[in-house]
Amino acid sequence: MTEGEMTERRSGNAVRAQRRDDRQRIGSWLTALAVVLNLLQLFALPLLLLPRDPAWGWALLPLALLTTTFWSVIHEAVHGNLHHRRSLNDGYGRVLAVLYGSPFALLKAGHLLHHRYSRTRERAEVYDPATSSWAKAAPGYYLRLFGGLYLLEVAAVVLAALPAAAVRRLGRAVDGPDTVARPLLERVAQVEMFRQFRIDAAAITVLHGAAFVAYGSHWWTLLAALAGRGVIVSLADNAYHYGTDLDEPLEALNLKLPAPLEVLALNFNLHGIHHRRPGLRWYELRPAFDAERGRYDSGWFRAVARQIRGPIGITDR
Repeated sequence: MTEGEMTERRSGNAVRAQRRDDRQRIGSWLTALAVVLNLLQLFALPLLLLPRDPAWGWALLPLALLTTTFWSVIHEAVHGNLHHRRSLNDGYGRVLAVLYGSPFALLKAGHLLHHRYSRTRERAEVYDPATSSWAKAAPGYYLRLFGGLYLLEVAAVVLAALPAAAVRRLGRAVDGPDTVARPLLERVAQVEMFRQFRIDAAAITVLHGAAFVAYGSHWWTLLAALAGRGVIVSLADNAYHYGTDLDEPLEALNLKLPAPLEVLALNFNLHGIHHRRPGLRWYELRPAFDAERGRYDSGWFRAVARQIRGPIGITDR
């Protein structure tokens, strides 16, 4: 190898190392920002600001509206994209998930199963007219749509009080062709994962319990903010898949958002690209979409709103 080739190789290695360092700084800054905003919501607001003026309670509204941004940062950790070191990436994810209100082990296992079983076992809006009806399917569907999904994620902390074997038995008891509950609970009940699940569940209970105490007589404002988070998370979750082809795990919609909102969503609206190429980092989704001359399937707000039509019979598609 000539001296020029060696210099070129060293230069290329230096550029790649710099890019990697830049990526890690982005992930670390996003994590730090999410932590600061959540601690502001949970403690700084009730202890420092609300005693001065109850009108500070309105600050909870924009914090709730940043739910999609917050979830998108957790989503980066789920896919191992917040930091190249696995231990730091998962550490970031666990901290963020505690602030979110549900253990990272559950969120990570659930989302990766979503990629595997989307539109097969996991198809939230679909029912079979041979065994059910729109009227029977509608109550559960609308409950899930308007906050029920987040409520299940949060309520899962009670599983930490059970033995791992009982969690596995529960998974078998609720198993069915249209649910990923069994593989999800079986993964969570694995020894090391269940240990982390229990530690994080305890941290969630203590942290949020202390936050409600800090709010005192204003506790209902924190509850309202968390309810808003739950509605936003639940409404957005299946909007990218509602009415799409069944038995196609890679099928997902690319939804149009104004550029500033797309940045706030960390390009999560380009969900079709993400499902086909789940290893891409959030800032790589837009270039990939443009390189493929991607086309939007709908607007984001329109896609979210059309879910209100309700469940879809498998024969009515």
